[in-house]
Amino acid sequence: MSGPSSASSPASTSPHHRPVALVTGASAGIGLAFAELLAARQHDLLLVARRLDRLESAAVPLRKRGVRVETMALDLGQPGSTERLAREALARMGHVDVLVNNAGYGIARRFGEVSWHEHQQFLEVLLNSPVELTHRLLPSMRLRRFGRVINIASLAAFAPEPAGSLYTATKRFMVSFTRSLQLELEGTGVTATAVCPGFTYSEFHDVMGNRAHMDTLPKWLWLDAATVARIGLNAAEAGRTVVVPGAVNKAIALLCSALPTELLVRLAPRSLTDRHDRANR
Repeated sequence: MSGPSSASSPASTSPHHRPVALVTGASAGIGLAFAELLAARQHDLLLVARRLDRLESAAVPLRKRGVRVETMALDLGQPGSTERLAREALARMGHVDVLVNNAGYGIARRFGEVSWHEHQQFLEVLLNSPVELTHRLLPSMRLRRFGRVINIASLAAFAPEPAGSLYTATKRFMVSFTRSLQLELEGTGVTATAVCPGFTYSEFHDVMGNRAHMDTLPKWLWLDAATVARIGLNAAEAGRTVVVPGAVNKAIALLCSALPTELLVRLAPRSLTDRHDRANR
């Protein structure tokens, strides 16, 4: 792998030359953990999420690390929002060295029960926006011969599809997209990494409405967001294309790739959709 082996820019880390990171979905969970880690490694930050108040609260302790932290409230599910973000990022920060495509969520209902408008917004956030943002920021990375694109996928990318869910399909796409992108980027100094966490302590399951069930799962299945971010960023620094954080998750991914899909479907727990349905009956 050519190019620098560190997530830091080849330039010095003085205030005028610190590397710049853009993190979407940065107000909580894995996104915030990446922001904290990048700030600790002296990256200036542009943090993006839907709620400005939460972004500003997250930014306060980060600024105390002596780095510049910009915030931008934006709903990436809205048409034109990603183009606006790319334009604002370059205007405010000058360039982006590390792009963390983390924004995402799940829909705890079956495909036919959800309006097309909801599906469209979901696909915009989880598919179109990260691909478009990457496409718009890559030219400046390639020009500077340095960049790290980090796509937050999921262990779900290797697992059987839950009934009526688009979530697994989008995460599989992100892994495949990252692999193909990395092949194109060989020798440019820019790398692409897909991070595929399993169960992670965050707000994701609160939003899905299945927190009570998740809390019954054994503790050894879970990782904290800071661990996922550290493993993900280290993998990007090392030029790895796909990383599954945690030994248990690695074993699950290996098992999923080795067994026939029909057998995996019989062995897998009932889907998150089914759990949500039972919880609301």
